[in-house]
Amino acid sequence: MEVTAKLNHAPLSPQKGRLIADLVRNMKVAEALDVLKFTPKKGAKLMYKLLQSAIANAENNIGADVDELKLGTVYVDEAPRLKRMSPRAKGRGDRITKRRCHITIIVSDEE
Repeated sequence: MEVTAKLNHAPLSPQKGRLIADLVRNMKVAEALDVLKFTPKKGAKLMYKLLQSAIANAENNIGADVDELKLGTVYVDEAPRLKRMSPRAKGRGDRITKRRCHITIIVSDEE
């Protein structure tokens, strides 16, 4: 049985999020939590909390055993960008794009 947890509009660029997703993809849940806990990146902290949410969803909603859960797939998709302006010389302005991402974690039983 598969259980999904999703974080929309995470304040992280998709490229940085995919680096973290590649670390933990297709791991057991306990190993993935350990890797994310000791990875010194902002995206690792976000994915750690999201993975804990997916585990809680699996445990409470379908009654799955936590020890048998495996990280199925991890998607990091691009979200709409926040567009900001920064003042420059001679009355001009530079455009700043703050990138965001949608993170989806799918946890499933090992079968």
